[in-house]
Amino acid sequence: MNGPVSDGSAAPPLPLDDALVRASEEHQLPSYYQSSVRPLLRDPEGRWPSCCGGGCEPCAQTLIRVALRALELMGTPRQSPPPE
Repeated sequence: MNGPVSDGSAAPPLPLDDALVRASEEHQLPSYYQSSVRPLLRDPEGRWPSCCGGGCEPCAQTLIRVALRALELMGTPRQSPPPE
C-alpha cells in the first residue's frame, strides 16, 4: 500500500437536508424550525439577521449557529463573519 493513509477523521460532506437535520439535533432546534434556517443556507455569504434582544423563539442566534454548523457539515463553511 503506497497510497495516502486516511486517519478517518475527515468525514465526507453531507447533503443539505442531512446536514440541516444533524445541525438542528446538535443545537436542540426542533425540526419544525428548520425551514427558518434554509434561507441562510441558500445565501451563506449574505446578510443574516442578528438577535434583537426580544426573547424570540427561536432566537436568530440559534438559527445562525445551526446554519453555520450545517454549512460546515456540507463542506462549505461561511467565509464572512456571522452577525453578532
